[in-house]
Amino acid sequence: MPRIPIEDNYTDILGKAQRGLHITDEQLAARAEITPAELASLKAGQFDEAAARRVARHLRLHPGALVNFASKKWYPTHPVFRSGFAAFNAPHDDMTVNSYLVWDHRSRQAALFDPGASGEKILDYLAAEKLSLRQIFLTHAHEDHIADLGKILAAIKTATPPEVWISAREASDVPEAKPFADNTIFHIGDLTLRSYPTSGHSPGGTTYYTTDLSYPLAIVGDSLFAGSMGGSADAYDDAIKNNWKYILSLPRDTVLACGHGPITTLAQEKKNNPFFARW
Repeated sequence: MPRIPIEDNYTDILGKAQRGLHITDEQLAARAEITPAELASLKAGQFDEAAARRVARHLRLHPGALVNFASKKWYPTHPVFRSGFAAFNAPHDDMTVNSYLVWDHRSRQAALFDPGASGEKILDYLAAEKLSLRQIFLTHAHEDHIADLGKILAAIKTATPPEVWISAREASDVPEAKPFADNTIFHIGDLTLRSYPTSGHSPGGTTYYTTDLSYPLAIVGDSLFAGSMGGSADAYDDAIKNNWKYILSLPRDTVLACGHGPITTLAQEKKNNPFFARW
C-alpha cells in the first residue's frame, strides 16, 4: 500500500475530545484560562503552542504529544511482513478507507477484513496469489467499511463462498453477516484469530488479533488511528476504556492495521498518540 496521509490533524483531535467530553467552548476557554477568541483561533487551525498545551490538559490529552502531532514531524513506520498480510486503500467520498487480507501461507486460506470502498484490487490480489477467500470479518458496519461487500461476494463463485462475520451488537446492520459474541476465536487455516470488543466509535466495534504472522497484528478498524482514534459523541468514555483494555494492553511490537490512515505500531502510539501517550 502506498504512503497515505495521517487521517486526522490536531483540530480533529481537539474536536473529538471536546465532543466526547461534552465541554462547551465557553467552558473549555474558562478552564484553560484563554480567551474565547484564542480558542476559536486554535480550533480553526491557527496553532499556538501555549494555548494548545492549556487546552489539552482539560481535554485529557497529552500536551507534548499534541504539540508534536501538530508539528507534522512524525509519520508511523511498521515492520514488513514476510508473508500472510496485505493492505489496500481506496477512496470513499472525501476520504480513503483501508482493507486487509490475512492468510495461511500453507493452505492458502485467506480472510478479508472490511471490504471497504473498492474490491477490485482485492479480487485481483486473491487471484494473483492463488488465495482461497474463506471468511470476511467486519470491524463495524459503517458504510465506508462495507460498501463493496456485495460486489466481492458476487465475484467469489466457488462451492464454498466466504462466511461474513460481525459482532452481534451490530449484526442487524449487515444482513449478509453472521453474528458472533465478544471474545470469539476464529481460525484462518492454521492461524488463530481472537476478537476483542472495542466498541465506542460504533456499538459493534471489534478488533481482531493474531500472533501467528511475522509480527503480532491487530486489525483495529476505527477504534484507533495513527495519532488519533475514531470519534464518538455518545460513547467516548467506552471508546477510551476499551482501547486501553484491549488494544493498548497488547505487546508493544504489535502492528496496528487501522481503518483509515497509515499502519502504525503500539509502541509508537503509546509515545505519539495524544489520547493514549502516558502523562
